[in-house]
Amino acid sequence: MKYLLMLCMCILLLHCKSKSNHQIIENMETTKNSSEFPVHKTDQEWKSILGDISYSILRQKGTERPFTSEFETKWDSGTYVCKGCNQELFSSSTKFDAGCGWPSFYQSIDKKNVKEILDKSHGMTRVEVVCSNCGGHLGHVFNDGYEQPTGLRYCINGASLGFKKKE
Repeated sequence: MKYLLMLCMCILLLHCKSKSNHQIIENMETTKNSSEFPVHKTDQEWKSILGDISYSILRQKGTERPFTSEFETKWDSGTYVCKGCNQELFSSSTKFDAGCGWPSFYQSIDKKNVKEILDKSHGMTRVEVVCSNCGGHLGHVFNDGYEQPTGLRYCINGASLGFKKKE
């Protein structure tokens, strides 16, 4: 009986978690049209501004290897900005150690500064996070239920970020 009760609780928790993940995803856009973003540059201009790794991530939706970002273990006070256009994205006060290998935040500075897009690539359904100014790929947001105020984990590639230290 004890095991049956534990099994039922696990099923209920999984059902609730999948339901909340579905709620995040149900209103997402499915595509990203580069003309909808205010900042436009040629591929050559992006390459010269960003360098190889950041270009691969921001412009080609790449992912850096986990635990390689300088920002994974950086805890200085300040603001994380888009490396492509310098738009403010995340405050250091919302950064937390999720142990996933990428800088993690529980909310953006302003919902207007990031855009969330349904991503069905690689056989998964996720929510991609892009800069609303230049359309650069930043990472993904997950409803992991972390014990943060929002329960969200913005899992962001450090190579897509710059940092402005608080004076």
